[in-house]
Amino acid sequence: MTIANRYSQPSSTSPFQDDVLDGLTRQRKALPSRWLYDERGSELFEAITTLPEYYPTRTETGILRDCASSIASVVERGAALVEYGAGASTKTHIVLDALNSPRYYVPIDISGDFLLAAAKRIETAYPALDVAPRIADFLRTVSLPQKIQAVPRLGFFPGSTIGNLSDLEIHTYLARSKASLGQGARFLLGYDLRKAAETLIPAYDDAQGVTAAFNLNILARINRELNADFDLSRFRHVAVWNESQSRIEMHLESLGRQTVTIGSVKVRFEAGETIHTENSRKFSWDTMRRMCTAAGWSTLREYTDCAEQFAVVLLGSDDETS
Repeated sequence: MTIANRYSQPSSTSPFQDDVLDGLTRQRKALPSRWLYDERGSELFEAITTLPEYYPTRTETGILRDCASSIASVVERGAALVEYGAGASTKTHIVLDALNSPRYYVPIDISGDFLLAAAKRIETAYPALDVAPRIADFLRTVSLPQKIQAVPRLGFFPGSTIGNLSDLEIHTYLARSKASLGQGARFLLGYDLRKAAETLIPAYDDAQGVTAAFNLNILARINRELNADFDLSRFRHVAVWNESQSRIEMHLESLGRQTVTIGSVKVRFEAGETIHTENSRKFSWDTMRRMCTAAGWSTLREYTDCAEQFAVVLLGSDDETS
């Protein structure tokens, strides 16, 4: 059976339409960050991860390489790796190579074509591995293959994507993943640590303009999928550090007063008005520990780089301690 026959697709794009119309008709306009990741958005994000200003990917990759054997030592032979927000699965190889004869790989992502291509690459690289992708929003309940419940399970959520979520979303996601992975599972989580704004701002507003293209792409997606008429040249990408919320915020700023039509709905913008498209939160060690504990996970091991820019934490689903 090919990968194409093993995944399930959403039945419609109505959630996207609902979120766009709801978000852009509010007094403070906003769009959920998950919709940034269509096929083109996913490609642009992968390009962002290679930029010199963007430290998270290379830092987390280095941590995983240094600590892979330590992580694998607490995951039993023949495990299933379940990756949330898998994207291009570039860090997956490090974990799979470290695990002892892994049997299953279940990547989950909202961008179907991008996910399918990445899953095919993993299947080619690991012919003995059973690859079962799921096209889904990992913030919602995701149906995992029943067959993986009979083997050890390791959840994997790299890339600091957890920083895009609110406190409630983090709690809900961590609790749901614990329930779906089941008793005795492990969970490997990456998150970004607090640091100076001088380091953060360039990482989200690079000199080459790749992040700007990534952010503006959501307007192109709305034009294409929802019959809208956004003029992308009349918006600009803005990244700001919100100290009180400990987060980088990405916005799209209207460069003038204008009206945009989305299907039959007209949306007015004032000059300087923004669409809030993404938050990227930066956490302290204690904050993330409390969030994981509140969702029922216990901290087994914690890893970081020598400059403590980024963190990777290994969690257990019961009362284990490090």
